[in-house]
Amino acid sequence: QVQLVESGGGLVQAGGSLRLSCAASGRTFSDYAMGWFRQAPGKEREFLAAITWSGGSTYTANSVKGRCTISRDNAKSTVYLQMNSLKPEDAAVYYCASSERRSPTTQIEGYNYWGQGTQVTVSS
Repeated sequence: QVQLVESGGGLVQAGGSLRLSCAASGRTFSDYAMGWFRQAPGKEREFLAAITWSGGSTYTANSVKGRCTISRDNAKSTVYLQMNSLKPEDAAVYYCASSERRSPTTQIEGYNYWGQGTQVTVSS
């Protein structure tokens, strides 16, 4: 059974930084692409970033490009999302997701396992 557990969320002041982590278990982590999404109240789930199985390529949404960086440590079965210069509009529940493919996609439908989410709150 595949499990994804996010951590690292919390309350941060505008302009601050957070690093989210997602620990995976239940299958060979290094075989699959990973992604990060977020969902704010009343809004659709939004793609943020994705990374190939090896970590050799990453993809970042224009809305957070330059402020968010995805990375992975296959030895630790963990994917990270470093977020800098946080804004109040970044407040949301952040989810990691695992794909069935080595190459990632920006589409929600391309991910078949999801974590429970971690809350990020940004104070102005």
